[in-house]
Amino acid sequence: MILDYDRLDPELRAALAQMPALDITRDNVAMVRAAMAARGAGTAIEVHEERRIVTTRDGAVDVILYRKTERPRQPALLWIHGGGYILGSAADDRARTIAATLDITVCSVDYRLAPEHPFPAGPEDCYAALGWLVRDAALLGIDPARIAIGGASAGGGMAAGVALMNRDRDNYPLQLQLLLYPMIDNLHDTASGQYENHPVWNQGTSFRAWEMYLNGTPGLDASPYAAATRAADLSGLPPAYVCVGSEDLFRDEDVAYAHRLLAANVPCELAVFPGLYHGGDMFVPGAAVSQRLNRSMLAALADALR
Repeated sequence: MILDYDRLDPELRAALAQMPALDITRDNVAMVRAAMAARGAGTAIEVHEERRIVTTRDGAVDVILYRKTERPRQPALLWIHGGGYILGSAADDRARTIAATLDITVCSVDYRLAPEHPFPAGPEDCYAALGWLVRDAALLGIDPARIAIGGASAGGGMAAGVALMNRDRDNYPLQLQLLLYPMIDNLHDTASGQYENHPVWNQGTSFRAWEMYLNGTPGLDASPYAAATRAADLSGLPPAYVCVGSEDLFRDEDVAYAHRLLAANVPCELAVFPGLYHGGDMFVPGAAVSQRLNRSMLAALADALR
């Protein structure tokens, strides 16, 4: 199936000439990473940055603590960057924005990436960082009763998986799972998942990214800690905020996951933004729909961490 680009928000559509859909394979993933690193990230947002190391049973994991101020007992967000489980780094502009806007500590995790480190390496790194935040909260100036977990795209998918992992292990108290257009279904067996030509993140690249992350194609047998939609039981999870664009490959899997959370008596706010393609809010942050998404997710997080 072919997506009609006339359905895209006009403010976002204009940017696509400079943003061809990613075509990532095992053979070129290193080159794509290098190209992204060379392009660099915008760092106009002024926050304090502190790099720390979390010791885990698998080795050291780097994290970046973003803060606007050093006020004591701050709320905290464990932030998991996006990139299809194969790209990206903890140096993340959305993490900076959240820290600066809400005056909270944002701990961004430089988790191990596939295909060099397939599942469960990434979630284990993030779970270790979560445990570190909770256990060392006093030393870090964090209020352990006001911690959330979140991410965008694959980061949102990993946040959902780590929330399930946490429920089944130590069950650290989390106030919210902030899931921004999360990548949570390795099958894309939905109506929106059938389109082949979504902007930025299309079906072909998504399936290849899943294969790299899962080191194969386990289908329905994929671990729910990797693909949260595979979880049979969603009860006992922290409240959630789920958002997605109406023209995103992930639209229907994200909407269905939100409905399942509600059915499991997990409080969940769901927002679907018309005309938004995957990551369009980050590529065109000044667009009206991008600003609505940003206000919506910041309000949800602020309310959860009061």
